Formats: sequence, structure tokens, C-alpha cells
Amino acid sequence: MNPGIRTRLEEACERFEELEQLLATPDVIGDRRQFELLSREYGELEPIIRLWRQFQSSEEAVDEASQMLQESESELREMAREEITSGEREQARMESELQKLLLPRDPNDERNIFLEIRAGTGGQEAALFAGDLLRMYTRYAERRGWKVEIMSAQEGEAGGFREVIARLIGNGVYSRLKFESGTHRVQRIPATESQGRIHTSACTVAILPEIDEVDSVDINPNDLRIDTYRSSGAGGQHVNTTDSAIRITHLPTGIVVECQDERSQHKNRARAMSLLGARLLEAQVEQQRSERAAERKLQVGSGDRSERIRTYNFPQGRVTDHRIGLTLYDLDNIMDGEIDTVLESLTEAHQAELLAEMTSQAHQS
Repeated sequence: MNPGIRTRLEEACERFEELEQLLATPDVIGDRRQFELLSREYGELEPIIRLWRQFQSSEEAVDEASQMLQESESELREMAREEITSGEREQARMESELQKLLLPRDPNDERNIFLEIRAGTGGQEAALFAGDLLRMYTRYAERRGWKVEIMSAQEGEAGGFREVIARLIGNGVYSRLKFESGTHRVQRIPATESQGRIHTSACTVAILPEIDEVDSVDINPNDLRIDTYRSSGAGGQHVNTTDSAIRITHLPTGIVVECQDERSQHKNRARAMSLLGARLLEAQVEQQRSERAAERKLQVGSGDRSERIRTYNFPQGRVTDHRIGLTLYDLDNIMDGEIDTVLESLTEAHQAELLAEMTSQAHQS
């Protein structure tokens, strides 16, 4: 095993033991949020540590068998050779699995998704293909027990959709479908084509993780400048004689809120803080919308035929994913939602890239 990877596993083991102790302390048990965070980290490390300990036990067994091979009589040496061979084979399997478990986790993997399909080049045929893609993903979702909600849809003139947005809800939806984003190209003979010519059309697909609702805003008091001043306007003479009005400036964003409705400085401050929270919440939601829009733009490209990640060729019954060079002659089943072979191949290719990067970093460290 690579020394760098062994070091990472030993560090993970130390952290696991530290978490075991922390989760037993009254302070952590009494802090629900911290307890949940540490429990989640503990749960993620547990399968790594369990397998790492099995790997270490296997190493010890092979070392003992190697010692036996040098010291024992002939019949015991044959037994030792067999134990060494099977032990090394099992270690190779466990090492491969450990490397995968050490790969950085995508924080969005367990999220629900928004699936957005838009007809691109190809007019009515592209709209029909968008409908076919929606059916493909819907059938796949049904097989996995996921729920599908259509959020909005613009139907095509001859059927299908110019645009359709669906929400897919279930365990690990994003982790399974996140590599589906991009331009999907179809080659087939349209029903309206009298001379049997193959037409090429395209649709864009975007897979966007569902972001948690921002239901509260943490405001750091150090980020605030609070000014008091004498109220003007309604409120009577008493209001005008005291510095009861409040102006709060949120320094990181420059948002300014004021309140001078109440005679009490304390009440004005409370109302101003409430207003500031609402403004910051609005700003966060708007930022999420902007990030989603930017992510969509990066994912789907222009919808032109040349920017394709996958081609569905109906005359040949062929599906080709151009990113990994995968070709399958199983079009009917794939269009019926049997896309696990494609999805798993994409995931394996992604893991191989991450493993190569991790191994390279481990060699350097």
C-alpha cells in the first residue's frame, strides 16, 4: 500500500477514536447540533475504519504465514504459501475498496434534484425528444422508488416539451444523475419525414441539487454598526426629545435599515434587526438563484448539436456516451429507463480520475 494512503488511513483512525470520546461527553450530548454533526462524521468514517482494521489483521496473518514458511516443515510450508496467496489477494481487494472510501465525498450527493430538459436544435423533433428523455428519467426514478414532481412544462406544438422542469425526490438522487448534465443528441427518422432521411436534434439537460431552504440568518454582532439618532415625523413631542431611532448598517453587505416608529429605543432596535434579517435572507435566496443560473449555464452549453455528451442513434439502436467512449446497442431498454449501466460507467470513470489524483498526491506527500 502507498505510504501516503496508509498515513491518511492512520489519521482517519485517530479521528475516529477522538470522535468516539467526544460523542460520550456531556457537553456534546447536550448540544444537539454538534452531536448530529459529529455523529454524521463518525458514521462516514466507520466503514473506512472497519475495513482498515480488517486489512491490518490480514497483514498480520500474512506476516505470520511468511514466518512459518521460513521455519516450518514441508507440509506446513505448503499451507503457509496458500495462506499468503489468499491473504495478498484479499488485501488487494480491500486496498482498492479503501481507496474508494477515502475519495472526497460530494456534499450534494444525497440531495434531491431539479431536472431541467430543454429542446435545442431541431424544432418539433427536439421537443419530442425532450419528452422521450423525461420519460426515460421518470421510468428510472420509478425503478428506484423515487418520487417525480413536474414543476413546470411548456409543451411542444406536435407533442413533447419545449421545456420541462421536474423535481426528483429520493435517496441519493443527485449522486446517481449528476453526470447527466449536458447536451443529448438524437439521430432518427421523424414521423413527418417522407423520404426516410435521418434528422439530428438536440436537447439540453441540467441536473441541479436542491438547496436547503434558508430559514434563518445568523447575524454576527461584529458585522453591525448601530447608530442612534433623534426621531422625526409622527410620534409626538416625546419622540423628538430622545435619541430613540435606530439605524443599523450590515458592514459586509452594506445593507442599511432604519426604524423610528416606536418611542422605545429597545423596540426600534428589535424591529430594525428583524428587518435586517429579512433583507439578508432575501439576499441569500437571490444569491442561490444566481448560483443556480450560473451552474445551469456551465452545465448545459448552448444546446447546439456539436456540444453533445451522448448520442441516441435510433436506426442503429445505439447509445454512445462521448465522454468515456461507451457504446451500447441497447437503445430500447435505455429509453425505457434502464440506464444503470451508463450511470455506473460514468461514476467509475469519475472515481478513477479521483483515485489517480489522490495517488499522485499521496506519492508527493
